Amino acid sequence: MFLVDYIKTVYNGVTSLLKGMRMTGYYFTHHKEIITQQYPDVKQVLPERFRGEVVMTHDEKNEHRCTGCTACELACPNATIKIVTKFDITPDGKKKKALDTFVYHLELCTMCNLCIVACPTDAIKMAQSFEHSVYDRSLLTKVLNKPGSKLMEGVE
Repeated sequence: MFLVDYIKTVYNGVTSLLKGMRMTGYYFTHHKEIITQQYPDVKQVLPERFRGEVVMTHDEKNEHRCTGCTACELACPNATIKIVTKFDITPDGKKKKALDTFVYHLELCTMCNLCIVACPTDAIKMAQSFEHSVYDRSLLTKVLNKPGSKLMEGVE
């Protein structure tokens, strides 16, 4: 019984090897088919639903939609997002919570999209970028709100 199983295993292995070599030989002799993408020059078109990293959208006036409500921070399962808020004084003299800094730790992010779903003002979204290789991990910690940006009119 052991010998029969051994012979079957060897036969299946040799058959698989010959199938692979036949396919390799076919592509070697038919040069017209290009099966390798030249990555840095030709980039793959990603699906619309691809999740690359979290970004905060700003308009041409450097305004964003983030109110600093921390819903995205609470929804994040592994503390990827840290919202630092401040209190602004409104024209009528009231204190109002506002976004000071939106810190995003890309190295911790699992691209789960829970923060995007939790955001009530659609201030953040998932970008299509996927090239995140760096030599220094500190470069993966990003501040998403641009310097000097402010809250968009009409967003509360």
